[in-house]
Amino acid sequence: MSSVCTYNVESGKNKEPTNKGEGVSKCFAGSICVCVCVCVFDFHNVFSSTDYEDVPINKTWVLSPKVYESDVTLILNKLLQGYDNKLRPDIGVRPTVIETAVYVNSIGPVDPINMEYTIDIFFAQTWYDSRLKFNSSMKLLMLNSNMVGKIWIPDTFFRNSRKSNAHWITTPNRLLRLWSNGRVMYTLRLTINAECYLKLHNFPMDEHSCPLEFSSYGYPKNEIMYRWQRRAVEVADQRYWRLYQFAFVGLRNTSDVAHTQSGEYVIMTIFFDLSRRMGYFTIQTYIPCSMIVVLSWVSFWINKDAVPARTSLGITTVLTMTTLSTISRKSLPKVSYITAMDLFVSVCFIFTFAALMEYGTLHYFTSNRQTKKSKASNTQKASSMVNIRPGPSLLQMNNIVPYHGEDDYAYECLDGKDCASFFCCFDDCRSGAWRENRMHVRVSKIDSYSRIFFPTAFGLFNLVYWIGYLYL
Repeated sequence: MSSVCTYNVESGKNKEPTNKGEGVSKCFAGSICVCVCVCVFDFHNVFSSTDYEDVPINKTWVLSPKVYESDVTLILNKLLQGYDNKLRPDIGVRPTVIETAVYVNSIGPVDPINMEYTIDIFFAQTWYDSRLKFNSSMKLLMLNSNMVGKIWIPDTFFRNSRKSNAHWITTPNRLLRLWSNGRVMYTLRLTINAECYLKLHNFPMDEHSCPLEFSSYGYPKNEIMYRWQRRAVEVADQRYWRLYQFAFVGLRNTSDVAHTQSGEYVIMTIFFDLSRRMGYFTIQTYIPCSMIVVLSWVSFWINKDAVPARTSLGITTVLTMTTLSTISRKSLPKVSYITAMDLFVSVCFIFTFAALMEYGTLHYFTSNRQTKKSKASNTQKASSMVNIRPGPSLLQMNNIVPYHGEDDYAYECLDGKDCASFFCCFDDCRSGAWRENRMHVRVSKIDSYSRIFFPTAFGLFNLVYWIGYLYL
């Protein structure tokens, strides 16, 4: 070797050695320095990019080990190796305890015709499975719905549901979390049409407790035990619930045991207390019915001789009440008992019908009296004719009959000449012991009596009705 080149690290330039020995030693030293620097740099890159990451602890950056995705896969594969998802945890040893919680997203609408209501919930179940314990730096594994079918899941079902739907868009709305101590939490979103038996005796001032019941379908009490968590039931913002006619009062949760032929099952129940709002029915039924009743009283101030006016008014009010009573029943199931609204509408119908019958009675007996008076006057005129001069020509003279003012004091006889009846004929029953403790009604004054009796009776009915249904 005639000459050796060296690299000056400080200046970065090639430099000729002064002699052969000095060049060899400097070249060897420089090569070792470069190799050491490259190795340290590469080792630092590999060390920092593969096994450790920067984590701030008390504002001091230190290196902490990462968890590989392959480690989670190895954990799950190890857990599922030899795992039988057909067997419940601790089978043959102790019952499996399932802790449940419900988050109510929304309630409504309530269908009184089919006696059911719709509810949207997030249903959570938590239990321990010793077969799913693992040792890792990760204490919690958050998994998606693909893992659900690979482990044991409780066979919980809703006992009073008519139709249940799980949400699958855009992905199955299910969540699975697995702790290192074997604790499992499984949640899913459900929309349920549940039965709610409505007692409509006080409709539309009724209150109801609509239940939501769930239990195990195949595991009895000695296999699965259900328990409520500490915060068992929570509700979302009620402003967006579709209750419409109802107001949400509150809820309560209970647990019970059902005895069946296949065993004893633990039943968990949530009661949702609802109170009906009366605004719709007040506007659509109560106010129109009351106004129709008041309108029927107008006939008491119309002259009794105006037969077309009073008849048409009475018939119109009766037909209107019939229509209102039919419409009010459309929002109710076909129950066989009388509801509070049925009672109110029926009484209003009776008042309007009684107003029409009042005029029918008045017109009938008033027209009969006028007929009798006309016949009597004709008889008196015939008997008052006197012949003052014989011959073919006659001079007719009418005797002047004094007017006694019968309209002012005479009582009408509604049953002819029968003085034992409730009403009597004044002329034929002027005296006698039968008149004691009997009330005499003047037919011509029935309108005057009705102007006082009908409003007073309807006001008393409303007083008793509203106090009885609202406060008793």
